[in-house]
Amino acid sequence: MEIDENQTKVVSNSSPLINFAIIEQLHLLEAFFGEILITNAVWHECVVEGHGKLGAKTIENAKFLKLIQPQNYDLIRLLCRDLDIGESETIALAIETQADMLLLDEKDARNVASIYGLKTTGVIGILLRAKSENLIDSMKEYLDRLKNDAGLWLDEAFYQKILEIANE
Repeated sequence: MEIDENQTKVVSNSSPLINFAIIEQLHLLEAFFGEILITNAVWHECVVEGHGKLGAKTIENAKFLKLIQPQNYDLIRLLCRDLDIGESETIALAIETQADMLLLDEKDARNVASIYGLKTTGVIGILLRAKSENLIDSMKEYLDRLKNDAGLWLDEAFYQKILEIANE
């Protein structure tokens, strides 16, 4: 697949896609980033392994997701020592495409991405942006849906801090 060098390049791991699909806000990713690149492993986790699960069909039908496979297999193997295959492929693709942003939620993967100088954001950061741009009315509503529907674990102090940042 050809990548337009002038376009902002964003690569996503599976968890932001799954979480936004479950809370019915996947469109926010397209609104903020346009086309998002994903790897085979991410597609497999979201759509194939996710078949029949909440949000999987939404991801499968998302036209703004573009499947592209990283080519640096040595790097992927190296990253797989500490991360799962989806995270490893995602970081490798972000490096190869010189991505402007990497959508990742997992702390270990974000730490590795920072070693490679990659800029990251996750579901909470994107929701805070949506709230600040008045694209969502209630941060609390979506945090609660992430906890209850998507199974996202949030420490109570962190939960309260997010609400404070969102002025709720």
